[in-house]
Amino acid sequence: MSQKNELIIAVVQRGEAEALIEAAGKAGATGSTTTYGRGTGVREKLGVLGSLIQPEKEVVFIVVPCNIADQVLDTVVKAGKLEEPGMGIAMSMPLNHVTGLQL
Repeated sequence: MSQKNELIIAVVQRGEAEALIEAAGKAGATGSTTTYGRGTGVREKLGVLGSLIQPEKEVVFIVVPCNIADQVLDTVVKAGKLEEPGMGIAMSMPLNHVTGLQL
């Protein structure tokens, strides 16, 4: 029987991904993949507290076993201060099949 996994995705301001990756590792994640993206929406136009939010983002993908997914996600949210408006978002979803990883 294969181990069940979850994918954690965090979208953060450019330059902020490294803190999330480090925190996720301390919470049990064994690796991550980071790519760049561009965000759009109301916050980009309005900004928070009068400062414009940059549209350039970093997107972090972390695959973890289900038994530590909540812990890693909570750690990522805290490390990125994602509960604060305009700092980014994080989410997780179940993965049915994963190949090529050593978790």
